Amino acid sequence: MLLKRRQFLAAGAALGASPFLSRPTFAQPRARVVVGGGGWGGLAAARYLRTFAPQLEVTLLERNARFWSCPLSNHWLVGRIDGALLSHDYRAAAQHWGYRFVQAEVSRIDRDARLVVTESERFAYDWLVLAVGIRHDYAAWFGDDHDTIAYTRQHYPSAYTPGAEFPRLRDKLAGFTGGDLLMTIPPQPFRCPPAPYERAVMIAGWLEQRKIPGRLIILDANPPFQEFLRVFREYFPKRIEYHAQMKVLAVDPRRRTVDCEFDRFGFDEAILMPPQQAAGLAWQADLISRGSSWAAVDPLSFAARHDERVFIVGDMIDRVSSLFGHYPKSGQMASRQGRIVARQIAARAAGTVPPQELPDSLCHITTQFDPPAALRIEASYRLRGDGELVQQTKNQRDPQPRGEDLAWAQGMFREFIAPQ
Repeated sequence: MLLKRRQFLAAGAALGASPFLSRPTFAQPRARVVVGGGGWGGLAAARYLRTFAPQLEVTLLERNARFWSCPLSNHWLVGRIDGALLSHDYRAAAQHWGYRFVQAEVSRIDRDARLVVTESERFAYDWLVLAVGIRHDYAAWFGDDHDTIAYTRQHYPSAYTPGAEFPRLRDKLAGFTGGDLLMTIPPQPFRCPPAPYERAVMIAGWLEQRKIPGRLIILDANPPFQEFLRVFREYFPKRIEYHAQMKVLAVDPRRRTVDCEFDRFGFDEAILMPPQQAAGLAWQADLISRGSSWAAVDPLSFAARHDERVFIVGDMIDRVSSLFGHYPKSGQMASRQGRIVARQIAARAAGTVPPQELPDSLCHITTQFDPPAALRIEASYRLRGDGELVQQTKNQRDPQPRGEDLAWAQGMFREFIAPQ
C-alpha cells in the first residue's frame, strides 16, 4: 500500500531529516603520491608530504628493508663508527610520519596510465616522486658481457649504492694482508665527488695503522682534487700512488689488470668503480635528457621536463645550469630537493602557486686519518637576473674536528627518519 504524501513527509521528519535531503553521499578518493626510492631524497619527500599535505595518501616503495646511509660509510668500512648510526628501519620511519611503506622493487613505470609496477602489485598515482639514485655503467668496460659484470660486482665491489656491496667490501678489506690495492675513480659527474678521495685517506690510514705491507693505487679519470693531492703527497707518499686524468679503457677482473691509454696496471685486490649514470627506472620511463645519461628536470620545481606529474630528486638529475653544471650529488642536496618537491605537490593538490625555493648542500669530509682533519663543503644557490642558476661554494678546513660530521648526520636522520 502506497504512503500518502503527508504520511511520507511525516515519516521523514520523524527520522530527523527531509526525505529530499537523504541521498547517499560518497567520500571523495584521496589523491595519491607514490615515492619510489628510500634514500635521503625519497625519505625527505615522504616525510614532508605528510607535513605539508596531510590529506594526500603517500606510499614509499623501496627494495631494501632498512635504510643505509652512504654519507659516513667510509668511516664504517675501516671500523671507525658503528653501523647502527647508518642503518634505520623504514617501517619505524613510516609509522612515525604517517605514510605507508612497502618493501618492493619497482620493475616498471607506466606514465600514460600513471602506474608504478612491482613484481606483485601495481600502485596508481596522481603524482610520482622518483628518487632511485644511480646505477653503475659497467657496459662502458664490458659491453653486454653480463658474466664478467657479475664477476666484477661480486669480487671487486665499488660499494657506492646501499646493499650487499658495503659488507662485502668491508670483509675484503679486513682480509687484505698486503700487496697492491687498486681503486678507480669514475669520470665526473658521480655521486658525492669527495667520497672516493676520503675513502682513499681512510684506507691508506688504516693500512698504516695496522702496518699492512701494501699500497693503494688510485686511477682517477678527473683532474686532481687539490686538497687531497696535498694530503696524499704529505702524509702517504709511500702508501698512495696517485694518477690523475687516467681514464680506464679496459678491465680484466680475472687476470687482475686495468688498461689506461698508455699504461697497464696490475692489482692484488681492487675497488672497481665504473662510470655512473641515472638509475635504470629513469631510462625505462623515458626521463633521460637527450645525449645525456641523467634525468631531465626543471631546476626549480624538480618536475620532469616532459611530465608534470613526475618529480625527480637526488643523484639522478642532469645538468641544471650552464654556469656550474650539476647540483652536487650529495645526501643533504637530495634531502632538500625532497622537501621542495613535497611543497610543490602540496601546492598543486591545493590549487595554489608553490613557493620558490632553492636547495643547499653541506658535506663533512675527512681529509686526514691520524691526527684527524676535515673539510666542510657548503653550496648555496641564487637566480641571476637573467634567470640562470648561480652556485656559491665555501670550503672550510677544520684541523681539529670534534665530531661535527656525526652531529650533522644525526640531525639529518632526525629530520627525515625519526627523532632518536
